[in-house]
Amino acid sequence: MSAFETWIAFQTIVIKEMRRYLRIWPQTLLPPAITMTLYFVIFGALIGSRIGEMGGFSYMQFVVPGLIMMAVVTNSYSNTVSSFFGTKYNHSLEELLVSPTPNWVILAGYVVGSVSRGLLVAVIVTCLSLFFADLHVQHLGMTVLVVLMTAVLFSMFGFINAVYANSFDDISIVPTFVLTPLIYLGGVFYSLDLLPEFWANVSKLNPLVYVVNGFRYGVLGVSDVNVGFSLGMICLFTGVTLVFCLRLLNSGSRLRD
Repeated sequence: MSAFETWIAFQTIVIKEMRRYLRIWPQTLLPPAITMTLYFVIFGALIGSRIGEMGGFSYMQFVVPGLIMMAVVTNSYSNTVSSFFGTKYNHSLEELLVSPTPNWVILAGYVVGSVSRGLLVAVIVTCLSLFFADLHVQHLGMTVLVVLMTAVLFSMFGFINAVYANSFDDISIVPTFVLTPLIYLGGVFYSLDLLPEFWANVSKLNPLVYVVNGFRYGVLGVSDVNVGFSLGMICLFTGVTLVFCLRLLNSGSRLRD
């Protein structure tokens, strides 16, 4: 394929993905807004008023960055896993695979489409959070970089889940039993300084710890983990996941009946 044809193929996949979630916005954009608002009210306003400060900030200010990242993670992940599995389930994926479209373009198209949804949800949730907490972004570049890298990383996680899923039930197992525990144990609602040393070290195996703390540093200027190390770990997870996704596509494993 020429460069122009490659661009057209990539653009087509991205536009298809964006139209898909925008067409059903009451199912894709509205629920995260409602869910995050409930989190702000319950964990921030009601429980936070009793907890007081954490990390030198009000509890509401402390949890808002984590809740924003939670919305980015879940929506970037769910968009890829549902869309790509749907394509595989109805066998339209086979037409894409036998076309001259390079595999990396297929992956990039689905990932960018999911990233766009994650970023849109991040903007919606951030706007809602301003009604509950006074936020001033301390490091804009770091904030944007972490959001983009996180959306890319979890979009590819969703892609892997879609490849290995055999039914619609399978695409709900990982979010329920893997993604949700990682989110709640990733420092969204608490500082790692509150944990015993052993459990604090165990928590550092969780990629969400680096995601949440990197974003919290960008917004509030504080982090439980070294910022450079956080970026390095996110890059490492992203690189490993990218290689694995491309290997799955190139091998065609579990993609063709």
